[in-house]
Amino acid sequence: MRVPLGGVGWDALSLVDAADDRPLIERRAVVRDGFYELQARTVIERVPQVAGIAQQWAVSPYRGCAHACRGCGARAGHRRLGLDAGRDFDTRIVVRPNVVERLRAELARWDGRELAVGVGGDCYQAAEGTYRLMPGVIAALGEAAVPFTVYTKSALVLRDAGVLARAGARVAVSIAFVDERIRRAVEPGAPGAQARLELVSALVEAGVECRVLMAPVLPLLSDAADQLAATVRRVAAAGAQAVEPVVLRLPPGTRQWYEEWLAQAHPHLVERYEELYDRAGLPSAGYEQRITGQIAQLCEVYGMGFGPAPVERREPAAAQLALV
Repeated sequence: MRVPLGGVGWDALSLVDAADDRPLIERRAVVRDGFYELQARTVIERVPQVAGIAQQWAVSPYRGCAHACRGCGARAGHRRLGLDAGRDFDTRIVVRPNVVERLRAELARWDGRELAVGVGGDCYQAAEGTYRLMPGVIAALGEAAVPFTVYTKSALVLRDAGVLARAGARVAVSIAFVDERIRRAVEPGAPGAQARLELVSALVEAGVECRVLMAPVLPLLSDAADQLAATVRRVAAAGAQAVEPVVLRLPPGTRQWYEEWLAQAHPHLVERYEELYDRAGLPSAGYEQRITGQIAQLCEVYGMGFGPAPVERREPAAAQLALV
């Protein structure tokens, strides 16, 4: 029987060299051109439920992200490497040079469920221009006939549009809002909304199934009716197949970094956020339903699909060898 892998991936570093007080990652990684190269033991990892995406399992060639999005839910992973979830996450990018080798080995035992690619850090951020890991990742997934969705904000994904189309991949481009003032404040290293809208159009023209992850919708900052309408209208004009909204999550690591910024930029909103979010970092169900309901209505008006695509599960390309 095929079973999903349950490896701990990025956290599988033994606690040794206790006398060395450097961060764990600095004791175990090779630093090259500003990147931390770390050989991974396991690359298929469970997606935290708080992430809000449909897939339950993911592979991420990179940990950390130069896009520096304040609401990124992956920030806590840096803490387990001995780094902080704030500035270190934005600037100390961890690379898995052996991701393709490990992925091929794990796919030989995979049960065919859909994978997300790029949850721990944008898989087409600037580091990918140096390491070029994604063509090998796409090839491995395509050869194993495993369905997958690539999550990105970067136009570098167009480099691989042909192989993505042939592999039957989905690409989810993250466009949470189209207000550039908000983008500069909360996504300072990411491309602007117009560039991402043009990316959607280019992917569609290249024959890639393209959706928009409208995430994160920021309570009291980008959730006004006119803001939501402007975003959905422009996403529809770009040719996206569907919109998948996710209201901002504030899990540990992300919460501290985001609220520190909020207290400086919008101190009058701090108390309202404390009322809106529970201890796990989830927004109140009533608020989330109201926002996603508005977006669903807008998608209907503009003739787009709404919500996550059904998660696929395909029969693996090769039969598993019997264990004797």
